Amino acid sequence: MNKISLITSFISILILGACKQKQPPVNSEIPVNLLKVKAKNVLYYDQYPSTTAALSQVNLLPQVQGAITGIFFTEGTHVEKGQKLFEIDRRIYQDNYDAAVANRKVAEGSLTQAQQDADRYEYLNKYNAVAKQLYDHAVITLQNAQNQLSASGQAVKTAKTNLNYATVYAPFSGTIGFSQVKLGDVVNVGSTVLNTISTDDPMAVDFVINEKQLPQFERLQQTKKQGVDSLFTLLLSDNSLYPVNGKISVIDRAVNPQTGSVTIRLVFANPKRMLRVGMSCIVRVHNQEAGPQLLVPGKAVIEQMGEYFVFTAKDSLVNNPKAGADSTKNKISRLFALQKKVQPGQTIGANMIIKSGIAAGERIVVDGVQLLRNGVPITTANKAAPSAGGKGGR
Repeated sequence: MNKISLITSFISILILGACKQKQPPVNSEIPVNLLKVKAKNVLYYDQYPSTTAALSQVNLLPQVQGAITGIFFTEGTHVEKGQKLFEIDRRIYQDNYDAAVANRKVAEGSLTQAQQDADRYEYLNKYNAVAKQLYDHAVITLQNAQNQLSASGQAVKTAKTNLNYATVYAPFSGTIGFSQVKLGDVVNVGSTVLNTISTDDPMAVDFVINEKQLPQFERLQQTKKQGVDSLFTLLLSDNSLYPVNGKISVIDRAVNPQTGSVTIRLVFANPKRMLRVGMSCIVRVHNQEAGPQLLVPGKAVIEQMGEYFVFTAKDSLVNNPKAGADSTKNKISRLFALQKKVQPGQTIGANMIIKSGIAAGERIVVDGVQLLRNGVPITTANKAAPSAGGKGGR
């Protein structure tokens, strides 16, 4: 029993010794890399997902019924205002028009005859040479003939309108899509969609902003500020830059109460038809903030519950444990991490603009941030920066 107790005690001593060896020194310095913050002019853009849209778009619907007898355009191409697009069987409408014209000629003859009779009876009536009743009937017949001619004239106009509707023309210049009907298809009035045409130059680009940003865009719209050539630019879906700059056109009438957002519309000239309706792209708004900005690596910024912090390096004098009784060497300078709350701005690549919380000239921790807490000692000795590959400077 005594031998077993001795072995157990010896093992316990070894375990305790190993645990003590693994514990780091209480005041050990954490190696970090530091960066001196500098203010400099920064060119950057606020970016917004957007969609292209036509300023005008319409579905072409037939105004008369019949079979499609002609299609006079190439699908997906640009058409001009007034260009002939479709033709609906004209024969029945041509016949109706010819019949209406003929009826009008008959009405014109009837009116001539009624006018002659009325003039004759009016002359005889002056000398009491005709019965009063015959004179009255002649006058009424003349009025009926005049009304009949007017009605036949309206019938000619209606027949002419229907005949014109048998040919469908482009209501404005734009791009026409795929036809929904083919030759021989019978179309119905107001229900059969023939095709869709949309304007293509200029092209609208719509995007959504938060209502907090609304005053900025209202100022841009009211002042027409165009001091920067690239105030509004467009990134296409392949990340290429659209070669024409845009301008603000319309701000939607109201803020969406459910999302707190409002739609902004820009217009871009589109002479080469590069933009088509429904494209997804990115609107870049050149930031108008004047003066230098504080730009720091994004990895130096820590987010905690919606708030943002950085660690700065602070020099402090502390007691030198190796100085002994020599008062001249009793104090030494050491670095400590100091956590500061900051207000972040736009993210630019791997960097971030800091609007407030730190000042130019301060040194911030860019590597080793994960190991820090407020007030811990830090060192730059033997800490290699990933990008520089050498020792960090103090």
